[in-house]
Amino acid sequence: MSLSHRSHRGVAVRALLVVLLAAGMLLGSLPGGRAVPALAATPPDVLVIGIAGDVDNLDPHVTMTNRSWAVTYYAYERLVRYKVQDGVGLTEVEPDLATGWTVSDDGLVWTFTLRDDARFADGTPVDAHAVVYSFHRLLAIGEGPADAFPTLASVEAVDDYTVRFTLSEPFAPFLLTLANNGAGIVNPRLAEYDNGDYGRGWLAEHTMGSGPYQVQRWDKDQQIVLVPNPHWPGPAPAFRMVVFQVINDPSARRLQLERGDIDIAEALPLDQLERIKGMRGIRVEEHPSLSVTYLYLNNQRSPLNDVRVRQAISYAVDYNALIQGVMLGNAVQMRGPVPQGMWSHDPEAYQYSLDLDKARALLAEAGYSGGLTLGYLYSPVYPEWEQIGLALQAQLAQVGIRLELEPYAYATMRAMLGDGDFDIAVGNWSPDFADPYMFMNYWFDSANGGLPGNRSFYSNPEVDALIRRAAVSTDIEERTRLYQEAQRIVIDEAAYVYLYQKGYQVAMRDNVQGYVFNPMLVDIFNIHQMSK
Repeated sequence: MSLSHRSHRGVAVRALLVVLLAAGMLLGSLPGGRAVPALAATPPDVLVIGIAGDVDNLDPHVTMTNRSWAVTYYAYERLVRYKVQDGVGLTEVEPDLATGWTVSDDGLVWTFTLRDDARFADGTPVDAHAVVYSFHRLLAIGEGPADAFPTLASVEAVDDYTVRFTLSEPFAPFLLTLANNGAGIVNPRLAEYDNGDYGRGWLAEHTMGSGPYQVQRWDKDQQIVLVPNPHWPGPAPAFRMVVFQVINDPSARRLQLERGDIDIAEALPLDQLERIKGMRGIRVEEHPSLSVTYLYLNNQRSPLNDVRVRQAISYAVDYNALIQGVMLGNAVQMRGPVPQGMWSHDPEAYQYSLDLDKARALLAEAGYSGGLTLGYLYSPVYPEWEQIGLALQAQLAQVGIRLELEPYAYATMRAMLGDGDFDIAVGNWSPDFADPYMFMNYWFDSANGGLPGNRSFYSNPEVDALIRRAAVSTDIEERTRLYQEAQRIVIDEAAYVYLYQKGYQVAMRDNVQGYVFNPMLVDIFNIHQMSK
């Protein structure tokens, strides 16, 4: 999956008051007319999450950002969900809306039976027709979330609570893909808001799902307020209100967490996390993850369309310096595109390391002995992205590459990525399902150029053939062999610069209970199972 997000602030206390009032801090807006006093601890039945920037879109069939998913994921149900065992989130799935399923011997036909107690937030039953409507809509829109279902040929209701999926060819991760955000089941009543856009205009700013929560309101660049689904059949959530409060400045997020004005502070820089570890009333959750940070090298744009230039950049990067200086040692260098902990990771794959002489020689061979200038596209939404840019600026200068930092708002950055309007860009990626398809097919399939995943616009027919064969094979040994063969090619051709794989850390008040981290749901909180 993906990327994720901006700010100002002045004198501490005055600024905080301004933020709390501007963001609402829900003064005078809580049900029953109760206000949350400024600079006071949040009520026990209200959860406030400080986020680094606003979401882009609430439509699960459109958005691909973790930030939006954090809001929408628990507004919708899916056929399957990730298992939790002994308080640990697993990458395996279990029934959710589905009670069970069967698959044909050829792997093409999947038949699911559904629960009969699920209800959308307006009380409408969730049935097979709703599932059909949702997947037809997802495929008709055809944006990023639809890319998880490349061989889905048809979806039909067998009866009110049985639905059949037919694939054009086997797709190994199919069952896993049904747990991701794009597989959320939408209320067919959305058709009432269809103005020739499949209801996209409406669902971009509202939710129409059967999950434990629904969006009550969205005050752009301030807050998103969630309230329980009154027809949720499961245990009643502990929180009668969940607020995603936009607090752009990381220091302000940390300070508000310390004061008890928010319960969770996402995306704090590592130095700030280190400052609050061990602080009374706060705990920092730390978990291994499959999240990576890497550089997109625009393979279709000169001079980066020359493999020698891309290789030179890969040799000019001081990976250890980045890990120690930017990540304070809380990361490991990537060894190719598939991270450690994901099957088909190749521990023997070639790993670039700092070699300035080799970098200079490659640049000279490519005709750039006199140097060259490249842009570095990033958004301040992640503080480390600027830190990476500054470090790269100094590192690449040693081989004659002048790196110009180009900061843009996150939405603008994403638009530029989609258009291929950049030289080098930085990105974070975490998988949506536990399969190397999330890295290999998304990153390297030439059909996925731009935001769908291949953000380097890399194209190699041999790699296309290998990863497409791996996607339809049901033999895990064959899939591993194909993916590792493809990895050797893309590493040699330096399609990206593989920086580091990082652990996940998030700070929260120590009275927040029930949080479960899942490596497939980074920055997504299981709010319906949490309490204070």
